[in-house]
Amino acid sequence: MPKALVTGITGQDGSYLADFLLEKEYEVIGMVRRTSTINFDRIRHIQDKITVVQGDLLDQVSLINLLQEHRPDEVYNLAAQSFVPTSFQQPVLTGEFTGLGVTRVLDAIRIVDRHIRFYQASSSEMFGKVQEVPQRETTPFYPRSPYGAAKLYGHWITVNYRESYDLFGCSGILFNHESPRRGLEFVTHKITHQAARIKLGLADELRLGNLEARRDWGYAPDYVRAMWLMLQADRPDDYVVATGETHAVREFCQVAFECLDLDWEKYVKVDPRFYRPAEVDLLVGDPSKAKRKLGWEPSVTFRDLVRIMVEADMTTLQAMEDHTPRV
Repeated sequence: MPKALVTGITGQDGSYLADFLLEKEYEVIGMVRRTSTINFDRIRHIQDKITVVQGDLLDQVSLINLLQEHRPDEVYNLAAQSFVPTSFQQPVLTGEFTGLGVTRVLDAIRIVDRHIRFYQASSSEMFGKVQEVPQRETTPFYPRSPYGAAKLYGHWITVNYRESYDLFGCSGILFNHESPRRGLEFVTHKITHQAARIKLGLADELRLGNLEARRDWGYAPDYVRAMWLMLQADRPDDYVVATGETHAVREFCQVAFECLDLDWEKYVKVDPRFYRPAEVDLLVGDPSKAKRKLGWEPSVTFRDLVRIMVEADMTTLQAMEDHTPRV
């Protein structure tokens, strides 16, 4: 039975990857940081099927110990400080986790077992102020946030360890990928959740920043499949994973509210507080290499993605309403 270590297993991608790996009959080891309260909501349905262990991207020794104890065949590094606005407020911490944390994992692999296959979760935010459209593996990077800069370091250190130590290290340059498990602080889930609350009479407006920002949005379970495919290839490489379509935040709002028979323009308000110090205006990926070499294809359209998220939020909120005591 193959064994995989997943950092960031309690996040959106980590939980879907764990689901996927279990279906592939892997033994799954999930790394979490020690905190007084750990949120297991996304993995509660599989908690008895995986092994949850404590480790920290800031602690090199903990990573070495985990690799020595569990001897995984594959390591998926999904843990990070992953919220772009927070990276402007906490740039040093973002660099430690999202940048140097990658080096600590790679060096632990170098020390313990160089045969371990490694996946690094890179990001389309590395393209930032885009130098060409669409963005592909050869497009020059120009990050526009501390998060993007930290991810860029993680990307290049993965390439460096691959070339310096002959490690099987892959960097997946994933464009935005969403799902009902997305954190509520992310704009997509903020939109669908608040739209559902408005529909149920629990809210009367939705405040957002730049409605014209355009992103390439896909479905998270499709993207974790791409991660796995990268580590099954004969040779390590870097891949853009995207849908090849771009949509504005405005359009995401329109589709979400249409799913609920609402006019989005009546409820959405632009709030300058949510503007970034340096905006990324347009991201759209070219996934042709992943399609050609890995046989990967997205399975969910943009409109279906929005519908899935809206329906999930409606179901969750209605269930909460049903269990709320009436006074």
